[in-house]
Amino acid sequence: MEIKADTTVCIGAGMCALTVPKVFDQSEDEGTVVLLQDDVPQELEDAVRRAVTLCPSGALSVS
Repeated sequence: MEIKADTTVCIGAGMCALTVPKVFDQSEDEGTVVLLQDDVPQELEDAVRRAVTLCPSGALSVS
């Protein structure tokens, strides 16, 4: 699984960082999403999919 984050549409809600803090963080300057890992370990895939669905701006996607 590969994650993509579009920081141009991220509104900094932080749902991703709250859901999977091992994978997502927020920029201290702008509050937008920061990917801590591009490739997700298998054990975190379900949590990442949940974070993607919770993102209110649609800034996250997985492939």
